[in-house]
Amino acid sequence: MSQFDFLSLQRRRFLTGASALGAAGLLAACGKEPAPAPAAPPAAEAPAGGGKKYAGQSLNLLFNQPHVVAGKLLAQQYEALTGAKITVTPVPYDQLHSQATLDVQSGAHQFDVIDYFYHTLGALVADNVVVDVTDWIERDKAEIEPDDFLPSLYDNYTLRNQRRWGLPYDGDSHVLFYNTEIFARHNLSAPKTWDDYYNAAKLITQKESANGIYGAVVEGFKIPVIVGSSYANRLAGFGGSFFTPDGRPALTSPEAVAAAEELARIVPWALPTPAETAFEHALPAFLSGKAAMIDFWTDLGVTAQNPESSKIVDKWDLVQLPVGGNNKTPRAALNAGFGLAITTGTQKKELAWAFIKWATSKSIALQQDVLPGSGIDPNRTSVLNSPEYGKAAPHLQKEVQAAIGNALAWPLQPQSPKLLDALTEELALIVSGKKKPKAALASAQAAWEQILKA
Repeated sequence: MSQFDFLSLQRRRFLTGASALGAAGLLAACGKEPAPAPAAPPAAEAPAGGGKKYAGQSLNLLFNQPHVVAGKLLAQQYEALTGAKITVTPVPYDQLHSQATLDVQSGAHQFDVIDYFYHTLGALVADNVVVDVTDWIERDKAEIEPDDFLPSLYDNYTLRNQRRWGLPYDGDSHVLFYNTEIFARHNLSAPKTWDDYYNAAKLITQKESANGIYGAVVEGFKIPVIVGSSYANRLAGFGGSFFTPDGRPALTSPEAVAAAEELARIVPWALPTPAETAFEHALPAFLSGKAAMIDFWTDLGVTAQNPESSKIVDKWDLVQLPVGGNNKTPRAALNAGFGLAITTGTQKKELAWAFIKWATSKSIALQQDVLPGSGIDPNRTSVLNSPEYGKAAPHLQKEVQAAIGNALAWPLQPQSPKLLDALTEELALIVSGKKKPKAALASAQAAWEQILKA
């Protein structure tokens, strides 16, 4: 697939000065009561004389490291549009929540806007780190069009205690990508079940590992968003959930155990070494043709078709995540996923809110979703269904539309960071072969019960 006219046009408009950020950045990109809702700020008016609306003002953004390219491009464009100086501080994904909380609780108040993991929002609300924007959304709904946010994302990403605390930015979920050239060499079809996936990975690794090619790349690094995503994909595939319908931990259910066993059995046939494989290792392996399969965030479908960052242009395809056990219906997991929120420590709430509305708007969302290496996936129905997105990601659009509607959400409680850390500890032991899946999940179940009881 060649570069499309639309994509070229959008990139010219959006990437002024982007070359200075470097190609490496493009490749790297993929208890307490809450405070009362603040009064909505008055709508800002443009200064007399035609000057830029926020000239002389500034904002500091705390962003997830894989979003740094997208964040810096947002900063450039917003400064050109409004005159506001935007500084983006990237933080490794395993430190994002702690850094945001520390900034407010320490009184440093360095940041005005944070790029938050949706599953940590309950903790941010409980710790009074983020501002309640419910009334502002209602006031500005004609501009925001909240009904356009993907239904599977909007409440999960923003709603806690029946109030809203941000707007969806990056609509993360996974699909299964595979290398069509490698599959053709072995007369393999696209995997529909986790058994298909396992058998394909084993065959390819046995046949081609001597040449540095492996059947799958499996992200097993001990960080919730890494090994947690790999597990959540399999949990969804086996029809499992993190909790029972009445809200109790379900980590020892047959489906949960089967998902962990599936993760363990692929390790010998994956790119060495899954326990050490994270985002920044997995992506280059697949894009260079060294791995035949990867369950990964959907934006990879744009990056894989970009010859500046991919050696597998026109040599890949994707399907929904495989199914396993008695489950016959594919289901995605809402892995990672981000919103933008205002910090309670900022003195610039009006400007912060203006930036968030703009950065999550239809036009900016579309620009970032078709940008290779941005790490940003659709947050809006209109963007996901748009011809422009379909043109930039023709393989991708249909599968994302099918997968995103009933996706498995991660824990949303205020204790979610602790829950995910406890699960991650056990998953890492599974991937490294130090603990059997059933025993590891029994330990995680006990830890979750204790955390939720505390």
